[in-house]
Parts: sequence; C-alpha cells; structure tokens
Amino acid sequence: MTPPPEHETDVRRDGRTTMNRAALLRSMPRRRALLALLACLVMAPVWAADSAAPVLSGPALLDALRHGGLIIYFRHASTDFGQNDDQMTGYEDCAKQRNLTDRGREEARQIGVALRALDLPIGDVLASPFCRTLETARLIFGKATASAAVRGGPARPDSPDRYAELRALLSSPPRAGTDLVIVSHGNPFRAVASESYLAEGEAAVVRPLGTKGFEILARVPKDGWSSLRKP
Repeated sequence: MTPPPEHETDVRRDGRTTMNRAALLRSMPRRRALLALLACLVMAPVWAADSAAPVLSGPALLDALRHGGLIIYFRHASTDFGQNDDQMTGYEDCAKQRNLTDRGREEARQIGVALRALDLPIGDVLASPFCRTLETARLIFGKATASAAVRGGPARPDSPDRYAELRALLSSPPRAGTDLVIVSHGNPFRAVASESYLAEGEAAVVRPLGTKGFEILARVPKDGWSSLRKP
C-alpha cells in the first residue's frame, strides 16, 4: 500500500498514527497545534534510533550467552553469486545451488574457532536444508540438523505467512541451559525481524519472549565474536 503524503499523517513515538495535521490545526489553538507538531518531529527520529540500537554488547552479551536461553541466528557465510538455485532438483543437489566460496568456508571455520574460545553452551543447531547453510553450520559447530522450518515455506497465495514456524522457534525458549543456533538465509531474518539484511556470516542474538514474540539483543559480524571478551 502506498503511504499517505507526509502532510497527512504524523507518527508518534510508539509507532501509531495521530490525526492529520490539517484536522489538528482546526481542532486546537494555533500555538498548541504547533507545539504538538514539533513534538512529533522531535520524537520520531529518537524512536527509530532506539529500535536499531543493540540491547547488549561486549562482556554483557557474552555473559547472557553463557547463561543460555538465547538463540543465535546466522546467515550462511560468503557464497558465489555467479551461481543460483534455479535448476536445483532437491536440497541434496549441491551442484545446482549457490554454494560457499573457499573464502566463505574459511570464514565459517574462523567463526567456529572464535565461538569455541568463548565456551558457550551450544545446544541444538538447526540449518536450512540448502547446501550452503548446512555446510556453514557444520564448519562452525561440527554438526547440523536440516530444518525446513528455519528456511520458511515456499511463497504461495494460500500461505501468506511463510515464516510462521521460524517466528515460533524464535519466540520459544531453547532447552534449559543451552543456546539454540539457527543457520539460515537473509530473507527469513529480514521478514520476521523487520531489520536490515544480515551480511553473509553475520549473526543476530535473539531473546525469546514466548507469547510476546522475541527481541533482537545484538548483531555480531563474522569477525566480531572475539571482541565480546574485551571490556
């Protein structure tokens, strides 16, 4: 849907819309209308900035991860964009998919080295069934369980919410004392988190909130895990 022209709608800090400015001016004295308009213009950028700011970082993030109960969502490591998935006949058909490059494989290995040094309580590792995601997971963690739920179903007119299972996973606490790992793609994360795309090899740390959904605590670049140990 095309958004209304800027002069027709104001945005409050909680994201909901107020009455249009013309109506505001008609219903309030001029001075009060101008003050209300100024408040909207000042508050909106603060709300947007707050939503993008990491909740935890550095040692605080490391401490939270070591206590378990969180989810680490990875986008697969670097791939060869000269390849595509158009001709694949099945997930096991790696030759007809976009695959990791040698650089991507080394990125995954180095992420694994960094994570092992952090001594995190890694539990289940779920990966999209594509070769690039399974390989990324196995190079980082030495294990992976293929899961269609973390990829999302095919886009069909009769299934408007193709990422419902992924949302449910991100909202549900993992096994007690462990962190769940998901290795998937850029599109699913963007769809469920309403954030910008993860870079290849980047991860988001997620806190599940049950019926309230989930929150993004931090985003960690592929070469950023070692920095969590620094004050």
